[in-house]
Amino acid sequence: MMRYRSTSRIRVAAILFAACAALLSGCTTYVTSDVIAFSAWSGSDATRTYAFTRSPAQQNSIEQGTYEQFVSSELAMHAFRLVDESHARYLVALAYGSRTDQVLVPQPVAFSPWPGPYWGGFNPWGPWGPFPPAYVSQTVPLYSHVLGIRITEREGGREVYNVTARTSGDEPSLVRVMPYLVRSALADFPMENGAVRTVRLPAGSGGSAPNEVSPGHAAPTAPANPTNAAPAAAPAH
Repeated sequence: MMRYRSTSRIRVAAILFAACAALLSGCTTYVTSDVIAFSAWSGSDATRTYAFTRSPAQQNSIEQGTYEQFVSSELAMHAFRLVDESHARYLVALAYGSRTDQVLVPQPVAFSPWPGPYWGGFNPWGPWGPFPPAYVSQTVPLYSHVLGIRITEREGGREVYNVTARTSGDEPSLVRVMPYLVRSALADFPMENGAVRTVRLPAGSGGSAPNEVSPGHAAPTAPANPTNAAPAAAPAH
């Protein structure tokens, strides 16, 4: 009888474990960006034509050209049309960069007074043993990425829109998070002057899926043709 009850408990635990794994696999992680915009947009354009402008350091840059493609695809969702500079009403400039910081993160330390084969591969106490886990602080890298998009009138140079998107997490590659930054920066264009918001995009969407915004803002519609971005970004925290 005792053996039967022990086997039943193992089967119940296995079922619960499988259920928990299924629930966890359905969880969605997000790339979260903080966005701030300054705007003098009139909103009276019959046609929105633009050309990219580059700083001396950005001339002949393949990386710059790649990011311009991301921005161009997103601007097209807002009725912008890329033309030769001599026929453009607006000039679009990009600024971007990354930095690495070190942060202290508490990490649990597993402890079990009955490890290994005693439980035959099944530990009823869970991964931490019968007692709460101890924590130690460990230094881990935190990667911060930023994108700025500045729109000026070609004639006269008046700035009409300036938006910045920032995100931080464990993804070291700027190119992998750039589609998310572009999508976040141009979401709900044009935002009001001095607007500050948070945009959350599902990780793995390449920045092309509908986003969740901070309260008080409606989520913009997903583009019909998702940006062919770099591979999906890792979850940011």
